[in-house]
Amino acid sequence: MKKKNTKICFISSSGGHYEQLKMLKPLSDKYVSIWITEKTVYKERADYYLLQTGLKDIFFPFKMTYNFIRSFIIFVKFNPDYVISTGTMVAFPMAYLAKIFRKKLIYIETFARINDATRTGKVMYKKADLFIVQWEELKSVYPNAIYGGSIY
Repeated sequence: MKKKNTKICFISSSGGHYEQLKMLKPLSDKYVSIWITEKTVYKERADYYLLQTGLKDIFFPFKMTYNFIRSFIIFVKFNPDYVISTGTMVAFPMAYLAKIFRKKLIYIETFARINDATRTGKVMYKKADLFIVQWEELKSVYPNAIYGGSIY
């Protein structure tokens, strides 16, 4: 990231994933940025909110369709150069849009995983331009990942 007008989209699910992502706030102060997370009963500060869902949610297909359409609108409006995420389901639409529009996708595997992969991580590992792990032990699971250390 070389220029000041670089645009970064930070996106993750609420809770711990979003708390980890917020550790990158100094980057958002340096570049043009937006923050996206899930709309929950807990008030997270973000520019945009998407629907919270998971694989066991019976409304999953409808919520993901909504999230994809909403992500597309946000993506076209903001046109990020980079999409940075710590996961989970809410990040998939934006990650796929980044790949479709040939933008850079950076994924940071959650700090909570030391020895094994997350479902999201397994998918993002194949898609991300840069895949970062926070534990050196995870290099055995993701051999091409970059060990970046803890973002806490």
